[in-house]
Parts: sequence; C-alpha cells; structure tokens
Amino acid sequence: DLANSYVIGDRITDVQLAENLGAKAILIGGKRDERAVLCTSDWHEIYQWLAAPPPLPLATVAPAPRTAQVRRTTAETDIELTLNLDGTGQADLRTGLGFFDHMLHQWAKHSGCDLRLTVRGDLHVDEHHTIEDTALALGQAYAQALADKRGLARYGHFTLPMDEALAQVALDFSGRPWLVWQARFARERVGDFPTEMAQHFFKSFADEARCNLNIQVTGQNDHHQVEAVFKAVARALKMAVQRQPNSQDLPSTKGVL
Repeated sequence: DLANSYVIGDRITDVQLAENLGAKAILIGGKRDERAVLCTSDWHEIYQWLAAPPPLPLATVAPAPRTAQVRRTTAETDIELTLNLDGTGQADLRTGLGFFDHMLHQWAKHSGCDLRLTVRGDLHVDEHHTIEDTALALGQAYAQALADKRGLARYGHFTLPMDEALAQVALDFSGRPWLVWQARFARERVGDFPTEMAQHFFKSFADEARCNLNIQVTGQNDHHQVEAVFKAVARALKMAVQRQPNSQDLPSTKGVL
C-alpha cells in the first residue's frame, strides 16, 4: 500500500525516492522540503505522526440516514408506513387496491426510495379515504425524512412519455404547499382506482410534504396518463431529494424552508 507508506530519510534525494515510489516522505535532520509531509529532528514527533489515525476525508464520512416512520390512525383508516429516501427502490405495499399498489410500486422504483406500506381502510365505503390518507402519510414521511433540508437539491423536474401519453412534472420543496393540476380523464376508473382521486392524491401529498408540485399530462389512454404521472413525479422527486456533495447549505436565501 505505497500510497499510505512513508520513506524516512535525511537527504533531499530520499524525498524524490518517495515520490518515485508513490509514497509519502518524512525528512529528518533539520532539512526542509515542501514535498515532505513532515520535516523534523525529533524521532518522537515522527512516532506521534505515524501512530495518529489519519482524518477521514469529508466525502468518506457516511451521511445520516434519511428515513421516516409514520403511523396514522383515524376512524376511517389505519396506516403504517416506513420510508428510506436513500434506498434501492424496494416496495412492500398492501393498500387493498391493486392499481394503487401498482402506482406506488412505480413511485418506489423510479424515485429510488424504499417504501413499506400497510393500509387498513374502509373500502366497504369507497376508495377515497384509503387513497387520501395514504397520500397524507406519505407526505408526512417525506417531510420527516428531509428534516431541515440542508444540503438538499430542492428542485426536481421530469418529462416522461408513456406510449401516447406525456407527463410533465416540476416540484420544489419550498415549504409552501401548492398543486397545479392539468389533466383530463375519460374514464371513471382505472381498475379499482377512481381517476378523480389522482388529483386529490397529489394535492394531499403536496400539503403534507410542503412542496410546490406542478403536473401536466396529455393522452388518450387513462391508464397511461395516470401511470405516466406517478412515474414522472417519482423521477422529479429523485432529483429534488439528492444531497449536494460536501454541502450543508440551506438552498434558500430566506434562511428557512
């Protein structure tokens, strides 16, 4: 391991030898050379230098995990959710709605998060409470995992085609919830998912995640349109939650998000 080895010598040529080997040089005897990591006449000082563990470079210090756990219980739903923003796209989903599970699986896969979700909802009434409350819990989890948002990219955007459909999404973790929604659906349902709940899902998510979310989608096939939106939002989220290398700056001139 030459890069972490030392040549100790009392001549300038010993410093050159260390460089040729790809090692570091310690120069002893009072001579000075800026290429040497240490110039000294004290063997005890050399011992202390070699015995001390080298500091870890900033880039190798493991960042704090960005995870969240949310338990949300009402008279209408009981939700358990675990989120890891820096996961590998793994999903374990049980909402009771097949198409909704499919969309949330796309969310995990394309955002890169790990998502575990169990929902016990009043599906004997209808799907509304299950979908809405899941969005609220998911938004809470994002807000919790992002914490003070230091080092955050903050903004994300993505344009995603799916056959004839085209979804365009932009988002900002600004701390100011807002949803712009431009979509038209011809069908009342896609599978067991009411198409009217797509807008309500993203409005509820934006409210709790405290993000500005702009969504536009066009197309003729409602399945394609809904799925394109979920995938595009996930891709925009993947961009927005990225950590900026070696930065703990808050991405705002206000000093708060």
